[in-house]
Amino acid sequence: MTSLSLAAGQSAASGHQLLYAILPLLVLALAVDIYCLADLARVRSVRYLPKVIWALIILCSFPAGALLYLFLGRDRNHGSRVPD
Repeated sequence: MTSLSLAAGQSAASGHQLLYAILPLLVLALAVDIYCLADLARVRSVRYLPKVIWALIILCSFPAGALLYLFLGRDRNHGSRVPD
């Protein structure tokens, strides 16, 4: 009986360790999503899709939507000093 309770206690402890290992990655991904939504709100134009669609992509496909926005949707010439 003790080995059964010991095994159950060890799996619960390893579950907490896994949570502590993944938690910083989840916080980082959430921060990137918030950054992308804030950037989307302040820019005048984005590429390929309307801003509303980019917002839905960022929100619905966590965290891949934020990366898609950064690499594909964000206007690269925003803030540059070279005239268009």
